[in-house]
Amino acid sequence: MSQTTTPEPTAAPVAPPDPYALTPDAVKEPPRSFTGRLRHLGPSFVISAAVVGSGELIVTTSLGARAGFALLWLVIVSTAVKVWIQVELARWTILNGRTALDGYREVGPRIGRLGWINWLWIGMDFAKMFQRGGIIGGTAAACSVLWPITGEALSFPSLATWAVVITAGTVALLSTGRYGVVERLCVAAVVVFTVITVVLALGLPLTEFGYGASDLAGGLALTIPLGTAGIALAMFGITGIGADEMTTYSYWCLEKGYARWTGPDDGSEERARRAEGWLKVMHLDVLAGWIICTLCTLAFYVIGASVLHPQNLVPEGNSMITTLSRLYTDTMGPWAEYLFLAGAIAVLLSTLIGSCASVPRLWTNTLGLLGVIDWRNTAQRLRTIRILTVCLPALWLCFFLYVQSPVLMVQIGGIGGGIFLLAVVVAVWRLRSTGVPARFRSSTRLTVALVLSSAAIAFLGVYGVLNTLGVIDAG
Repeated sequence: MSQTTTPEPTAAPVAPPDPYALTPDAVKEPPRSFTGRLRHLGPSFVISAAVVGSGELIVTTSLGARAGFALLWLVIVSTAVKVWIQVELARWTILNGRTALDGYREVGPRIGRLGWINWLWIGMDFAKMFQRGGIIGGTAAACSVLWPITGEALSFPSLATWAVVITAGTVALLSTGRYGVVERLCVAAVVVFTVITVVLALGLPLTEFGYGASDLAGGLALTIPLGTAGIALAMFGITGIGADEMTTYSYWCLEKGYARWTGPDDGSEERARRAEGWLKVMHLDVLAGWIICTLCTLAFYVIGASVLHPQNLVPEGNSMITTLSRLYTDTMGPWAEYLFLAGAIAVLLSTLIGSCASVPRLWTNTLGLLGVIDWRNTAQRLRTIRILTVCLPALWLCFFLYVQSPVLMVQIGGIGGGIFLLAVVVAVWRLRSTGVPARFRSSTRLTVALVLSSAAIAFLGVYGVLNTLGVIDAG
């Protein structure tokens, strides 16, 4: 007599926890050791990948080519001064479990459903579309030089073809919209471009384009040479952690789990101690990102000042890639052009990946704040992010195909970011006073650093706006 077996029901797949929701069952004790904290780093690597491409490779190298070593001090200031604003905004996010754009809405006056800083972000992001188009164009130029698909290298057909391929490939990589995928891609890119760039910069003293202690010392004098103020302003706005990266960092902190593991604020001592532990992880994460950004920024600037400046070579237009390739070929020989192209593709593509992952999240959150979608509905949020991950890069591609000047496009985005940075400073001080308990802002050292950072950003931001309006002459 045969027996029939009834198949056991298949368990339904468990949905991943919503990183933007704080629930008591998701709390997790923070690591107590340094090595334990290292295992929970991640958001800063995503930000570093997004930052190091356009700013360091294009704008910083161009500044070194124009000014020589004279503005080396600005490179250091640009990467260091913004970190404390980033830390303060991330602290508010972790303690409250809310995104930066949601916080900006609290800073009055409001205009409709949004605060004035939200509207300024929207305007700034349209300016940043030029920058992201420039990233696509720079990556396409590097690929076109390496392998012209159609016509000559840097011809419009080849550039356009590569731009479409790069945009489509990046969208395909990020189609899932999951944080883990973004982090793994960015970590790989950061390792590649950091090693290549730093090794080359350290090797320059062994070549005919070597630099010495006197060059470095001269670059630490606080001066701005005539004719470099415009690009210096763009560099300050785009190198290091910019205002849009500070804003985006709050989303990556949430998606990594720092706020979810801290849990909702129930007023208990246990929750406060968890918060302190995860804030220490965030501080280490920010420090790691700052080290990467500073090393790469200094390396690109020194390379531009040592190799391009003596030859009066300044990266411009679509020939930017061939000009920048002189960084390698003039120091290591013709074969090194392939090394440069591989590094350039890794640097620029990492920035494109970071932008394609982050910007759709910010726009989805904005649509939620406007009431167009329900941000708290996980399925609706992910669906909107995936749609924008396709549509926004296609729009940036159109910007590049129309303008076709990566350096100019990146500088436009940099100036827009510099102006928005002033608004973020205002928001940080407001949110610090209303949303961060005294226990978490009692450090005198951090407060002094925040004051100095805010003052430096305000001074350079106002200077840049007055220069743009023609009120003062930058020289």
